[in-house]
Amino acid sequence: MAAFRDMEEVSQGLLSLLGANRAEAQQRRLLGRHEQVVERLLETQDNAEQGLREILAMEEEVAQSLLDAKERAHQGGVELQQLQEELQKAGEEDARVKASLDRELEELKEIEAGLERQEREVDEDTTVTIPSAVYVAQLYRRVSKIEWDYESEAGMVKGIHHGPSVAQPLHLDSTQLSKKFISDYLWSLVDTDW
Repeated sequence: MAAFRDMEEVSQGLLSLLGANRAEAQQRRLLGRHEQVVERLLETQDNAEQGLREILAMEEEVAQSLLDAKERAHQGGVELQQLQEELQKAGEEDARVKASLDRELEELKEIEAGLERQEREVDEDTTVTIPSAVYVAQLYRRVSKIEWDYESEAGMVKGIHHGPSVAQPLHLDSTQLSKKFISDYLWSLVDTDW
């Protein structure tokens, strides 16, 4: 603004010189001043252009930053959507697994209830039969005086007969001996003297 005022001043000064027909010295002085004003104007114009270039460069950087930020935001939105879809699938799978586990738990509860019912029935049945079986086994042991080895391999009859004078081991192979022979042999060990 100051440069344009200076130019206006110079122009008015030139007009007054021409109109008044003054001396050449004043004209040179005004022309020198005019030249200074033009130089300042050109310098101001160069500075303004430089400032404009810097502003444009900054605007370009800001615009590029904004585009980069938008791209990152878009990419983040895509990733968020993918994560939401994966989360939804995981939730559905979790619901399926939970439903399956609930069904299996229900089946296990039914099986457990059935086993408890069977156990009660067995307990009721064995309550009657076990004492008599225990009694028979104890009676048989007292009469026969045989202590059985229940851990012997299959097909083997093992134990210890506690006879009237000496205890003797029993070792009979039922695969080579008949059942009648084994039975007769065991009954022969029973003491007939009461």
